[in-house]
Amino acid sequence: MENIVVNVKCPYCKRSFMDEETQIDGYPSVRVNIQLGNKASTLNLSSIYGSYNIMSELHIPEEEMVLFFCPGCQASLLLKDLCEDCKAPLAFFELKNGGKVQICSRRGCKYHSLDYSNLSQKISSLYSAYEVFADPSRKG
Repeated sequence: MENIVVNVKCPYCKRSFMDEETQIDGYPSVRVNIQLGNKASTLNLSSIYGSYNIMSELHIPEEEMVLFFCPGCQASLLLKDLCEDCKAPLAFFELKNGGKVQICSRRGCKYHSLDYSNLSQKISSLYSAYEVFADPSRKG
């Protein structure tokens, strides 16, 4: 099965969050600013949907919640919506081609969601990622 790699940007200033120089899982990472207590740092997340691999100079203990910010405009990326699993605020990123990715702000929580802006885009992406019906001569 192929990986679904997300390409995300700030929902406010539209700056790309993709960090070509810092790769995680073999792909460019998603770079955002974070704050934990009174400490601020950058956080690089895997751009593979469903991967929980990260890189940060700041140690983020399990169960801790972090604040997420755009490195460009400094806008908060947290929503008022809470995680279905642990009730922490959700952070969100806009997909380059429309839609959004939401992740839980609590370290160690596995909740995340991917929402495309339209159904045809979602179907196209799934066909691409999983090669569903990609070859009409294939049967079965």
